[in-house]
Amino acid sequence: MSEQGLKLLVTGLPGSGKTTLVASIIDRLPDKSLIAGFITREIREKGTRLGFELLSPDGRRAILSHVELKTPYRVGKYRVDLKGFETFLESVRFFGPEVRLAVVDEIGRMECLSERFREIVLRLIQGPGNLLATIAFRGTTFMERIKTSPGVKVLELTPANRKPIQSELLEKIRVLFNPF
Repeated sequence: MSEQGLKLLVTGLPGSGKTTLVASIIDRLPDKSLIAGFITREIREKGTRLGFELLSPDGRRAILSHVELKTPYRVGKYRVDLKGFETFLESVRFFGPEVRLAVVDEIGRMECLSERFREIVLRLIQGPGNLLATIAFRGTTFMERIKTSPGVKVLELTPANRKPIQSELLEKIRVLFNPF
């Protein structure tokens, strides 16, 4: 682990299981109160994906995007609730002294519409805390810059390596919760 803390980014093609992997790791950690951040879940109705919601480790939820939202911010068919996303971000204690792991799922096009989000990500990458994040396989210049930041370890998830990567990440992260 570097002096800057552990900086782990999971990337992979859409549907490779990035969110499932991160959620599984969070579920296996002993004390959710030491985790700050969010997981992004699909909103589905009758088998059709309509949008995405944010879920914090302490159970708070917010809508990130939905096909029926009335907003000028758009990624593909989804309308992004930028104001709601930034309000949600304000409530997350990413930099609290008790936080042992910040989780960001995901650093993607929708999220990066928010200048506040990009600022938080840069602070997490450059700061002393520990970070577990998912990041789009292909993305913006900002995302590529994050992937190549000093001290960052990027792991590409595929169906063939999902179990070994999960084991590797869990081993590294569990130490943060039980250092002795």
